[in-house]
Amino acid sequence: MTETTAPASTPLNLDGYTALPPGKIAAVVTLMEMTAPPAPLPERDTGGLTLEPVAAPGVDWYRALFRRIGENWLWFSRLRLADAELAAILTDPQVSVLVLRRGGEEVGLAELDFRVAGEVELAFLGLVPELVGSGAGRFMMNRVLALAWAARPRRVHVHTCTLDHQGAVGFYGKAGFRAYARAIEVADDPRLAGLLAREAGPHAPLIG
Repeated sequence: MTETTAPASTPLNLDGYTALPPGKIAAVVTLMEMTAPPAPLPERDTGGLTLEPVAAPGVDWYRALFRRIGENWLWFSRLRLADAELAAILTDPQVSVLVLRRGGEEVGLAELDFRVAGEVELAFLGLVPELVGSGAGRFMMNRVLALAWAARPRRVHVHTCTLDHQGAVGFYGKAGFRAYARAIEVADDPRLAGLLAREAGPHAPLIG
């Protein structure tokens, strides 16, 4: 599970509390990477699960699954893009969109970004709420990392934040990623803009 835009390159020099303007949210982002293929995560009985590439992901299809998976964690970055901008990403030959299915039902989404030479970014990885903790995430992660390392990159990287599931950093660590930096991301609250339901993300109460 992951969401957030890339952090600014200029480091923040802040101590103590910093007030946010009305309508803003903030998260601490943890940047993680691996520089060699890891051992696969141990898997439970995951019969009926398949991870398949999506040859031509449509904007409406993508947003619907993206929202279903990420609304509780305030995933919003792809919801605020214009259709043409999102379509350009999804149809880029260097971006791979993968869907996790169980018995034909779409229950997970992963996205690998190969657009930077020598690197692969795990841009998104998530499950529908009812499958979190079921072992499906391990199944998906093992196969996503195998696809990423098949390209022989120098590194595979991901970033997650404090708005995400509280187990996200630990899960990525078990998968072989190591944390190498932190940043703070400030953004407009997507609930106030109507991108997500006002009751989404109860762990980050709506203010304003």
